[in-house]
Amino acid sequence: MRMAELMRLSAQNLGCRRGGRDVFADLGFSLGRGEALAVTGPNGSGKSSLLRLLAGLLRPAAGRIELEGGDADLTLAEQAHYLGHQDALKSVLTVRENLQFWSDYLGGGEDCREALVATGLSELADIPAAYLSAGQRRRLSLARLVGIKRPVWLLDEPASTLDSAGQTRLAELMGNHLHQGGLIVAATHAPLGIAARELQLGTAR
Repeated sequence: MRMAELMRLSAQNLGCRRGGRDVFADLGFSLGRGEALAVTGPNGSGKSSLLRLLAGLLRPAAGRIELEGGDADLTLAEQAHYLGHQDALKSVLTVRENLQFWSDYLGGGEDCREALVATGLSELADIPAAYLSAGQRRRLSLARLVGIKRPVWLLDEPASTLDSAGQTRLAELMGNHLHQGGLIVAATHAPLGIAARELQLGTAR
């Protein structure tokens, strides 16, 4: 999917209500091409909920979300990768087969070899995902972002389970995505290793 020359992701007066309580209200931000937003705050403040709203997995209680300059025929969710806490992998499939499954399912059509190299998984390509460590499983999830081009990355604690080398590799992947004009919104407790504006959510209610 080609990155548009002029692309902007924005939220205005956004509200989220879950389990009968307001998680956050009147939230707003605007993110342009090649920019990253680090969403910070204590547990329960709504970091994951915000990402799920952007990914189309939750409906906002108020406000609106817009992606300007993207493909007018596609929703924001169809132009975004959402990486949650769980690594969406099939344990019986190999590393290569998992990545190929996602490419076929999401209509990527790209050769997965570049993504395997970028995430350091080439030597594990024919190993079933069931035998991967937690950090290797996370890298395989990140390989989906690299192997199937989408302009918006929505990342929930992307460095979780990664060792220091894996975190460095993640920062390189995110930096390359931004350099190519992509956008990143990441919920995180730790530094991302890239230049990012910060959106701090309040304490849990």
